[in-house]
Amino acid sequence: MTAGLPSPYSFGGDFGSRVVGASIHAGHDVRPEVADLLELDEATRLREEDPHTDRIAAGCDARVVAHRSRFEVDLNRERHEAVYLTEEDSWGLQVWRDHPPAGLIERSLRIHDQFYADLAARLDRLARAGPFVVFDVHSYNHRRDGAAAPHAPAEGNPDVNVGTGSMPETWRVVADAFVVTLGQAEAGGRALDVRENIRFEGRGFPRWVHRRYPDTGCALALEFKKTFMDEWTGVVDEEHLADLAAALRRTVPSVLRALEKAA
Repeated sequence: MTAGLPSPYSFGGDFGSRVVGASIHAGHDVRPEVADLLELDEATRLREEDPHTDRIAAGCDARVVAHRSRFEVDLNRERHEAVYLTEEDSWGLQVWRDHPPAGLIERSLRIHDQFYADLAARLDRLARAGPFVVFDVHSYNHRRDGAAAPHAPAEGNPDVNVGTGSMPETWRVVADAFVVTLGQAEAGGRALDVRENIRFEGRGFPRWVHRRYPDTGCALALEFKKTFMDEWTGVVDEEHLADLAAALRRTVPSVLRALEKAA
């Protein structure tokens, strides 16, 4: 642990549970040596992270939360791309003032290595007991043209994008049950628009789950549109956020029933 900072990630709840909620882009902390080299100002960095996704996933019995920023190490990328080094790695953003030294990069990658080792120790035990589901909870911006610009069109930007790009067909019934159940929920006073693979299909974390647990692990990459907050000011709509957390929690019984059918 770096002095003055909490651990890079934490595990909570009951890892005997069949449903694990993970929020691996929720973190904002960075080590001082990283902060000293960042070109991104803090407000931009926060806007590009996934704040409050740990609160959306809080109703899951088992929880995984990252506390370090994706701009220190991205736990949703494969190891070789987990530290953003070029603007192509970070969707056009200039992350660094100067190229980070090899030692800094290696210290960040050690967090990536340790995270997956610690997670595997928990999920290996869970897999030995039977099939399980991971809710890989993220959020995405839909007002990228500026605070005063129109929102991105709803047609291509669902309230919740369910990414299943690496999911084995074994788990199709699980994904279908999730989409139907979450789509019956309301948040912010209206029904949720829940669709599959519209904006995102999932990246390194769900791929890792499906590689390591091809017969027991189903990972759904969930991207919640940032309608629960103002992505430019950071102000949260607490009621809307609570609605989303409750809606996600209500999917668990139907997901578990589907999991039993698929297993």
